[in-house]
Amino acid sequence: MANAEVETVGSGAEKIKLALVAGLVVAAVVAFYMLSKQGQLVQWGALLAGLVAAGFVLFTAQAGKDLVGFGRDSTREVKKVVWPSRKEATQMTLYVFGFVVLMALFLWGTDKTIEWVIFDLLLGWRK
Repeated sequence: MANAEVETVGSGAEKIKLALVAGLVVAAVVAFYMLSKQGQLVQWGALLAGLVAAGFVLFTAQAGKDLVGFGRDSTREVKKVVWPSRKEATQMTLYVFGFVVLMALFLWGTDKTIEWVIFDLLLGWRK
């Protein structure tokens, strides 16, 4: 990907919006912990309100709009995928299991052969 395009935040207003989003998220988390003596309803309400405000600001910024566009494009691409039938999926699963069993037997046989050559023939430890 030599020609991959790097996207950056361009205008000052966009940078301010993203900084505001980060500030709102931090404020929501801080409020959650600072309001621990007020009760869980107040705690969770403050957290939720802060996160909703951050989400609103994010989706008015260009980065949020790009994120929504990316989600739409991704959904469109997933709908184009041709999934295998049940029969095809079962056959491929059986092929994989068969291959794993064959490889396990091959590696076990190789291990035992090398063990026999080294310990029995060369070193003579098992006589």
